[in-house]
Amino acid sequence: MENKIKIDIVSDVVCPWCAIGYKRLEQAINELGIQDKVEIEWQPFELNPQMPNEGQNVQEHIAEKYGATESQQQQSQQHMTEVGKELGFTFDYFNDMKMVNTFESHILLEYAHKFDKQTELKLALMTAFFSQRKDVSDRDVLKNILQEVGLDPDKGIALLDNTASQDEVRNKQNYWKSLGVSSVPTIVFNRKSAVTGAQPIDIFKQVLTELNEAQ
Repeated sequence: MENKIKIDIVSDVVCPWCAIGYKRLEQAINELGIQDKVEIEWQPFELNPQMPNEGQNVQEHIAEKYGATESQQQQSQQHMTEVGKELGFTFDYFNDMKMVNTFESHILLEYAHKFDKQTELKLALMTAFFSQRKDVSDRDVLKNILQEVGLDPDKGIALLDNTASQDEVRNKQNYWKSLGVSSVPTIVFNRKSAVTGAQPIDIFKQVLTELNEAQ
């Protein structure tokens, strides 16, 4: 069996640059025509592990965490919206948008991995949060998204209260942190090299071409 390029994407579902980074990576893979030569696995990272269940207004949260003014946030959101549009991803920012806790999303992504539906679920979760104004910490929302991507919603939701499933996500988060991952997206190739941030498509193409030739 031909060796594939293993790509681990350490990210969170409420991270806009993770959505942009993946869409750029996807475009690079498609332009190179190497869809069958890569294997992608999503790895958990919580931007806000202490986020309470009720969430927090996005503008308040960004101001508190990064010190960004309202005007800076609007510029940033406008920029991300434009970049997303170029890549076929919709960012729909609104005044009452809430940053939410994503721990349970990561449990479901581990579940999806067992059925080769991880990327499908990840995109559905990011789309729900950024494009459809949905609360991805709400179990009813999560249940519907599982159903949309063809996963058993009851089995998936049952894992959310399962200690072993919770520990699996925490252990994976700790593993990547122990390797020095402190910002997302961090995209790791063959567990040997990594790039951080939403790199341009050409950078991804260069890295993938070199790795493909070396396989």
